[in-house]
Amino acid sequence: MQITNLTALEVGAEIRAGKRSVREAVLAALDAIGATDGQINAFITVQNREALLARADEVQAQINSGILASPLAGVPIGIKDNICTKGLRTTAASKMLANFVPPYSATVVERLEQAGMIVIGKLNLDEFAMGTTSESSFFGPVKNPWDLSRVPGGSSGGSAAAVAAGEVYATLGTDTGGSIRLPASYCGVVGFKPTYGAVSRYGAIACASSMDQVGPLTKDVADAAAMMDVLKGKDSRDALSLDLPDTSYLTALSGDIRGKRIALLNESFGASVDADVQARMRAAAETFRGLGAEVTEIDFPLFDYVMPTYAVLANAEASSNLARYDGMRYGHRAEGARNIEEVYRLSRGEGFGPGVVRRILLGTYVLSAGQYDSYYKKALQVKALIAQQLDAIFAEYDAILCPCASATAPQIGETLDPQKRFLADVFLAAANLAGLPALAFPAGFDAAGMPIGAQIIGRRLTDAEVLNFGFAFQSVTDCHKRTPGEGAGV
Repeated sequence: MQITNLTALEVGAEIRAGKRSVREAVLAALDAIGATDGQINAFITVQNREALLARADEVQAQINSGILASPLAGVPIGIKDNICTKGLRTTAASKMLANFVPPYSATVVERLEQAGMIVIGKLNLDEFAMGTTSESSFFGPVKNPWDLSRVPGGSSGGSAAAVAAGEVYATLGTDTGGSIRLPASYCGVVGFKPTYGAVSRYGAIACASSMDQVGPLTKDVADAAAMMDVLKGKDSRDALSLDLPDTSYLTALSGDIRGKRIALLNESFGASVDADVQARMRAAAETFRGLGAEVTEIDFPLFDYVMPTYAVLANAEASSNLARYDGMRYGHRAEGARNIEEVYRLSRGEGFGPGVVRRILLGTYVLSAGQYDSYYKKALQVKALIAQQLDAIFAEYDAILCPCASATAPQIGETLDPQKRFLADVFLAAANLAGLPALAFPAGFDAAGMPIGAQIIGRRLTDAEVLNFGFAFQSVTDCHKRTPGEGAGV
């Protein structure tokens, strides 16, 4: 089997067994990027070849001497380009940070490198992670490997596309309202959003801080669990990070879900949900029943309030977080400004794309003195009600099952309406509002052969259990093993 067809854990196992070298894995990734990325545009920056090979030799020596014991040691990965990497350009896919080189790495990057993983480069995204299609990047849109005329989803579109295309074996993304899970669904890969605080956010460029979470995108659930074993846990540089038990999510994958209770949202079968997606949700429910779980259809009464609440809070926090980009300290600075007011105005006007500007304006409006109580404060109240309603569901059920999206990936240029972009996250944002773990995993294909993703949401701090639901599903299905080369696309 070609090395690019292997999972991250399979590559790691072959490296430890001496069947493959770290150099071989790195060179295979570079070759795959060279062959396909001109079409997909998943990468913004690829590390220098000589530096990567030197790193590969260093890791190989540590594996050979027994210093590195991680099952992922030697595996090439990609990092979403809103996560800081020391000495390697980090742009957030924006003109504002087009030439920014951080003097430090994010905690998640440090942990992956300490485990012996090889950072191949930085991955494309919607500008400042604000979008659902990965079309708004200053460096051009990302294309879906299954069909180059379609979007890969966003904002972690490059992270999902790179895994689907076999360019790297795993990637990191960020998820504020579904930005890991939506592209995972559109690209037929696994995407995991951990419990809020389970993974450090230090070094991740903020979008909406109360909902942002870093997580893995991988070929299967076992790889995601292995990545989480490296990523999770307390970080003194992130005050909201959690001190979690030192247990392995990977070894907890038993595949046994007998007696578990799953709530299947009735909203999964609404008029706005495509027939193919509805069919795959029915089939997923039957698969879980076949594995011994009890699946019951229920209503989520506050479902229609999720997106308005998310939109207000996400825009408000984004406008606040982006205030730091003023043309003075770092980032793009306009030439020809005659005074400090023009430096601010011109630098921000030139540095930010229209989607980011729109969010800044909306966020500033809902935070203004005259609108704060009507919008922002009210949204916080509804957020609390949504969390309470989810708690009530989890008092009776172990997990919630629903689609990731109401349809498969749309055509590039089809979803430029900002309202439609927000609605793409309608099944996803509730997990962010409540800080819950959520897993996207391949559940089948539509009539055109495009991937359909299902989603499992769990109660807070049941990340291992959520991953086990997906692992159980993949133990009796094979849609996650299909690749774009077997259908449309690259």
